[in-house]
Amino acid sequence: MSKYKILVVDDEESLCEILKFNLEKEGYEVTTVYSAEEALSIDIKEMNLIILDIMMGELSGFGLARILKKRSETAEIPIIFCSALDSEEDKIKGLDMGADDYIAKPYSIAEVMARVRSVLRRTQRSTSAEPSQDDVIRYDGLEVNTLNKRCFVDGEEIQLTRKEFDILTLLLSNRGTILSREQIMRQVWRDEVIVLDRTIDVNITRMRKKLRQYGNHIITRTGYGYGFED
Repeated sequence: MSKYKILVVDDEESLCEILKFNLEKEGYEVTTVYSAEEALSIDIKEMNLIILDIMMGELSGFGLARILKKRSETAEIPIIFCSALDSEEDKIKGLDMGADDYIAKPYSIAEVMARVRSVLRRTQRSTSAEPSQDDVIRYDGLEVNTLNKRCFVDGEEIQLTRKEFDILTLLLSNRGTILSREQIMRQVWRDEVIVLDRTIDVNITRMRKKLRQYGNHIITRTGYGYGFED
């Protein structure tokens, strides 16, 4: 199997070199750039993972993440934020933006390597196979392809973040059942360490808008959780 390709974006060159050295020791193919603008000048769609600083030059890491999540060819690339911004608000903002993890600086290299392995395990699946009926979940004009990670509303593709997609898939797979926030956390975030009720609420609110009329089928049972009902 070919090596996973990882992009490191940080304006501290020494940190880039340390991460590059240790990631390459783990067998990854690593590209380093020192600004968000430089990152946009390369072929990001070939990357399997992006490790992204936040406080950089004119375009921040948050700004770069927004751009990548809006582009269909890069929307599904997992992002790990690594930043000296370590407040709860900053972490929630990063995760709500669709990031797969958030590591506060200063960090240990062992922690970063473990987080990288965890994110890649969760997010990498073969896309070479053709989807079977078991890979497609439908409700009227709403269609979710769990193999190719694509969502369609009345034939039009809708761009969801990774967490939005995973929550929708979970709710559709358990149609008619109310899932507690704790159940959603365990299924969607699994071994990630920073997950708050607000994070789930924000993802579902944003997803409802994107799904148009089908968003009305995602219901809230106060004190219990969320579900998808006919």
